[in-house]
Amino acid sequence: MGNRVQKFMEHIIRSNRSRHRLFSVLPCLRHLLSFLFLFNSSFFLLSCHYPQPDLSSEEMKESTKDSISYFYEHHYTYNTNLEVQADSVTLECLPVKNSFVNLYKGDRVVVAELAVHPADSIDSVWVKLAHSQEVQGWVRERDLRKSFVPTDSISQFIHLFSNTHASYFVVVFALFVGAYLFRAFRRKQLQMVYFNDIDSIYPLFLCLLMAFSATVYESIQVFAPDTWQHFYYNPTLSPFKVPFILSVFLLSIWIFLIVFLAVLDDLFRQLTPTAALFYLLGLTSSCIFCYFFFILTTHIYVGYLFLMCFMALFVKKVRKNSGYKYRCGHCGAKLYEKGICPHCGAINE
Repeated sequence: MGNRVQKFMEHIIRSNRSRHRLFSVLPCLRHLLSFLFLFNSSFFLLSCHYPQPDLSSEEMKESTKDSISYFYEHHYTYNTNLEVQADSVTLECLPVKNSFVNLYKGDRVVVAELAVHPADSIDSVWVKLAHSQEVQGWVRERDLRKSFVPTDSISQFIHLFSNTHASYFVVVFALFVGAYLFRAFRRKQLQMVYFNDIDSIYPLFLCLLMAFSATVYESIQVFAPDTWQHFYYNPTLSPFKVPFILSVFLLSIWIFLIVFLAVLDDLFRQLTPTAALFYLLGLTSSCIFCYFFFILTTHIYVGYLFLMCFMALFVKKVRKNSGYKYRCGHCGAKLYEKGICPHCGAINE
């Protein structure tokens, strides 16, 4: 009879403790929802586009005004350096008919001249490209965007992960590594992010940052594609002097890198090199999964709801970790209160 009463009292204590944790999380959730509301409001209310250039000056030449206006509308202008990404590209040597020159993958060109042909039913904008003094020709702007990429390393990085099939190989690799690590986790109890995690909030925070960055990136693609197109042709790593939404995206990337360094520091302090390597592979798979999951779900507008749930999960874990007041003197595990350690059975007084 005494054992039943004792078990009943322990059940009540655990229930009260769980209820206390739930109520302690609710204020954080309210702040989180307020933040998301302000973020979405600022996304639509604040400028998401590059400022339009002022062409009202009378001292500015007409040719300069045309060049600046074209740069604002098409995101590139004279002397823009481009590189061929297609296997081959054919340029027309206008005004000579049936005269062509070929460029091949890796060839670099510069924008030499721009022209508009309203009678062209396919694309009225033509661009003259110069590979050398002898090799020059014209191409439609539509074909230019498909076959050429800016020579800037940031633009080429964006092209590699946005416009090629490399992303599909990354998905297959992530699924393979994730399945292998899940099997190893079930059999050998390997530590993984969120499941049997290390004593750190940084790994889950890293996944949250990846999800947030992917959501912001896809939001730009959906709501402000011209802004991303301008950034693609004129990239920068500075989060300043760019539209608000781009500033948020770049800041999230920088914070992601800083948190990644914090993850490495915690990881190799708490685990052996072998266990840390397996954990890092699992964390990489989780980040890749978050990236593609939130890219796809944000495109159909439900990604914002999943992001809120992810943030609530992160806040819950932070609150849970902050509730530990003691550590076991034998194994070092965190404890809510003194007494018997649930991990090793040692008595802590």
